Amino acid sequence: MNQLVVTETLPVIALRGLSVFPEMLTHFDVGREKSAKALEVAMKGHQYVFLVAQKNIIADNPGMTDLCPIGTVAYVKQMLKIPGDMTRVLVEGKYRAHIVEMTQTDPYLSACIESVPEGEIPKKRTRVDALLRHVREQYEQYQELAPKILPEYLLQIMASENPGYIADFIAQTSTFPYQDKQLALEQLHPMRRLELVDKLLTHEIEVLKIEGQLQEKTQESISKNQHDYVLREQMRAIRSELGEDDEENEVAQYRRKIHALKLAQSTEEKLIKETDRLAKQPNGSSESAVIRNYLDVCLELPWNQRTKERVDVAACRKQLNRDHFGLEKVKQRVLEMIAARQLSPNMPGPIICLVGPPGVGKTSIAISIAKCLNRKLCRISLGGVHDEADIRGHRKTYIGAMPGRIMAGLQQAGSKNPLMLLDEIDKMGADYRGDPSSALLEVLDAEQNGSFRDHFVELPFDLRECLFMTTANTTDTIPRPLLDRMEVIELGSYTDNEKLHIAKEHLLPKQIKKYGLTRARVQMTDDALRETIACYTRESGVRALERELATVCRKAAMAFVEQPEKKRMTVNSGNLESLLGPCKFLPDSIPETDQIGLVTGLAWTSVGGETLEVEVNVAPGSGKLELTGNLGDVMKESCVAAMSYIRANAELVHVDPEFYKTKDLHVHFPEGAIPKDGPSAGIAICTAMVSALSGAPVRRDLAMTGEISIRGRVLAIGGLREKTMAALRHGVHTVIIPAANEKDLQEIDQEVRSALNFITVKYADAVLHTALNFSACQEKAPMQLTEPLGELKVNVQPEAGKKSGTIRQ
Repeated sequence: MNQLVVTETLPVIALRGLSVFPEMLTHFDVGREKSAKALEVAMKGHQYVFLVAQKNIIADNPGMTDLCPIGTVAYVKQMLKIPGDMTRVLVEGKYRAHIVEMTQTDPYLSACIESVPEGEIPKKRTRVDALLRHVREQYEQYQELAPKILPEYLLQIMASENPGYIADFIAQTSTFPYQDKQLALEQLHPMRRLELVDKLLTHEIEVLKIEGQLQEKTQESISKNQHDYVLREQMRAIRSELGEDDEENEVAQYRRKIHALKLAQSTEEKLIKETDRLAKQPNGSSESAVIRNYLDVCLELPWNQRTKERVDVAACRKQLNRDHFGLEKVKQRVLEMIAARQLSPNMPGPIICLVGPPGVGKTSIAISIAKCLNRKLCRISLGGVHDEADIRGHRKTYIGAMPGRIMAGLQQAGSKNPLMLLDEIDKMGADYRGDPSSALLEVLDAEQNGSFRDHFVELPFDLRECLFMTTANTTDTIPRPLLDRMEVIELGSYTDNEKLHIAKEHLLPKQIKKYGLTRARVQMTDDALRETIACYTRESGVRALERELATVCRKAAMAFVEQPEKKRMTVNSGNLESLLGPCKFLPDSIPETDQIGLVTGLAWTSVGGETLEVEVNVAPGSGKLELTGNLGDVMKESCVAAMSYIRANAELVHVDPEFYKTKDLHVHFPEGAIPKDGPSAGIAICTAMVSALSGAPVRRDLAMTGEISIRGRVLAIGGLREKTMAALRHGVHTVIIPAANEKDLQEIDQEVRSALNFITVKYADAVLHTALNFSACQEKAPMQLTEPLGELKVNVQPEAGKKSGTIRQ
């Protein structure tokens, strides 16, 4: 159907947030002077005006570029003056049009406009009818959700079959945003316009559903609050009739409790002030709940509660020896503290940090110390803590605020002088929420913790009467300022003999009792215990050993249940494998013969000492040095330092001076999946290199540890106690250590000292002289030592009346 194009000049009214559609009645208010002038001109003429929406509703004086491209020619049916210099206008849309040219901008807008023909409706009605039916269903659902839609609107849509008219009607009467309405007005094809309106209706229905759900929740909350308010008022009236005033009683109780504590004046004034604030709060307010929680926490703190400390050295020694085997340094330090407190009761307690591998009894010895001192135990696990508020607490103004772990621990202990155990202090972290280790600086400082302030409590609390103990596996991850505040006591690995005593006296009886058995029914020989320790565990502590003993007890319990006639079970070396399965670890053994290029070194790990084999191969080449075995930078530098020493002293150590030009060296550390680092394998690397280059075999019954310098000096190392225990397990008889570590021999277990010979050295040539058998090389003269080059000290254990001596050449 062809449509006529109409061109005429009409007054223009710019609309804010409103679009007018053809064949629709609508009203709006006119307030701007230009719009009022345009309306007057239209009313003096044939009452037609061009209505077009503004792109930006903020613009007060819109021009041609500020107006939307499509508007509506409308007939002004009625005008009504309303207060505030406003005019309410009722118009009826006629047809769509666009501005061809703006003819006037003052004193009102006027433009030459041209009608815009609409697209044709498809002749096939199948798709049209389907779309109309869907839109009517959508509008019916929309009408149920939207409160302002009149029922007559749905009847009007049902009565029409024109898709363009229905789309315009829905767009005009719905609560779509004005931008979406303008899109519908600018869509000239009736079917596309109806599809657009269908999408807008679907979106609007979803929005209305969500709004309805939110309103329901809000209404439920309001109803509950009103219900609670009515009940509270009724309760207040009932109490008033009975002569009871619960709130006044509550405030009075708080005041009585505060006065009864006999706190410092400033602390008491602060709590009384909070109580007065509570009395002024309206009934049921959220602030009153915060104040109540704060007062309850403060009043539950042990401001003046203490336990009477036991200061009996003999009784404490007996208790500690009964609970633990070994750990002599820790026991001695605790007994010294008890003796000091016996003479000076007001002396603040020490802050002790127990450092050692897992399973050696750090936490359990702290529990025993609390028991023997008659102090309450407060254990705080710091592993994984990375928020400063965990230590100091949150401000009470936050929702769900609570005191930090220190104050919560005191509250739980109910005593002002507990033993506070800070477990796993080396495993704290730090992130954007703060550094908890920095918060502990005040807690673990005897000069500062007399007035510790938690963020929640906000009152000074004296922590000087607490006995602080911390545990850690290593001091490397503890910040230096925090470590400086603690007295570090190192707990080394247990020897096999110590593990045997611990298993017999503590672990096995504990597991027998746990599984409902008795010592008379289950017995385990010493040989079986030694085999369990050597072949089924490989650890510094005794946790894995306890698990293996638990397995034995479970097997015994199963045997007694399945065979009621069985009255007793004895576990020995013969039947141990049937209970625990094949050996998990084969006993270490030394090579049957002396090897060339193979040296046994000693290493320290977080779970104890280990032997570390160093292998060196020599092949024809151009002097390359190949390093394998997952080595760290420090260990690689030790290999380079050893190489430098050998090159500088090639003739002395019976090595071809030109080897670095004609030979390639490959240094390998077995168990390549395990990372290795540290300088203490320096002399082992040097010995293996010299052995491989000279052909001199290395003594198979010897192990060594020590850092080497490029000038051949042997420097001190750490972890000697654990390393010597590993050497004993491996089956070696002699251990070479740096002379600077001779003082550390006093700390080594007596069992290890009596089983091993220790050789202390200052220079690398002494190591080579002791470890290598140059006489086994063809045409090699014995290595000569001179006094300036080195000194060899042999520490021979007291056997057959022999004494220690010094060998010099």
